[in-house]
Amino acid sequence: MKMILFFGMFLAVFILLNLYISKRFIAKLDLKESTKHFLYIFLIINFIGIVGYMAGRYYPHTPNWLYFLLSLPIGILFLLFCTAIIYDISRVMLSYTPLSHSRRSFFKRSLDISSLLLATSLSARSIYEARVLEVQKVDVKIPNLQQPYKIVQLSDVHIGGLIDKAFIHKMVQKVNKLKPDLVVITGDLIDIDVDLAHATLQELQKLNSTYGTYFVVGNHEYFHNIQKIIEAVQSLGIRVLENENVYIGDKDKGFNLAGVYDLMGYRVESHMPDINAALTGLKDSPTILLAHQPKYIQEVQKSVDLMLSGHTHGGQLYPFRFLVKLQQPYISGLHQHDEKLQIYVNKGTGFWGPPMRLGASAEITEISIS
Repeated sequence: MKMILFFGMFLAVFILLNLYISKRFIAKLDLKESTKHFLYIFLIINFIGIVGYMAGRYYPHTPNWLYFLLSLPIGILFLLFCTAIIYDISRVMLSYTPLSHSRRSFFKRSLDISSLLLATSLSARSIYEARVLEVQKVDVKIPNLQQPYKIVQLSDVHIGGLIDKAFIHKMVQKVNKLKPDLVVITGDLIDIDVDLAHATLQELQKLNSTYGTYFVVGNHEYFHNIQKIIEAVQSLGIRVLENENVYIGDKDKGFNLAGVYDLMGYRVESHMPDINAALTGLKDSPTILLAHQPKYIQEVQKSVDLMLSGHTHGGQLYPFRFLVKLQQPYISGLHQHDEKLQIYVNKGTGFWGPPMRLGASAEITEISIS
């Protein structure tokens, strides 16, 4: 019943967005009726695609080409909606501008054309950005660290759907070229039944680093049998940090690496984060904490020097940054939280939902600590 209610509300929101685009954008364009009719049909087809995408997520054998086409409509609708808002405001402002009829018609026509071009170009740019996996280099100074280390951070890979074996193979190759001391994965690695991700997960065994690969769960792991996912990741030789810590590096020249479960654990009352347990038995060395959501920093103690997180996707599609900011204290990049504690938020190595990114490129983070 809850699932039906969720999907009903989900579809209702998209219907309202379509109505706004139709009434406040398309209907106001100075175009031929036949052209407007074509745009209305496009909106209907796009909405059908959204319904198809929601169904396709629960049918894992959907061909990749079809899943790609079905994944785009949500992103396209969102960008169209943002364009429609800008257009609507601009059109109203223009109507109150003291201009002659001919000049107002000229500016209105220019607004119509530029708005359509904006929506098209933003959609194309977003699809392109999602295909580019950048290496983001970051230098972090940590007091009392006796020698430098190179950490490669991956986050929010979201294996499943379009994040397949080929994507992970490419990602692993990029990581290995960086020759890291260790690799950390800060949650939302798997977004599908783990039994269907076996071949893709095997690619992670090819990650090479001096001290190995470490993983903490994200909120999406809780949706697909978290314990089963933990066991599957452990079988790859990857150390899962479950409210615990390990020591990385040579004696007296290394650092503590701690990791906690995700905040989602509080909601489901299982696999709950425990910062006290995670920091028990620390050596007298700097401490780095892996925690999926940036807002977990509110529970972090003073003994932590650097926190590595993900979850936000950097907003993924730029206007979403403002919505994410309502929930998370940090969206992306390196921040000084207080006198001692720093936090770095990875924008996500994969993507969730539409294969689109705008102003928030996918990243592999190369973190040099010294």
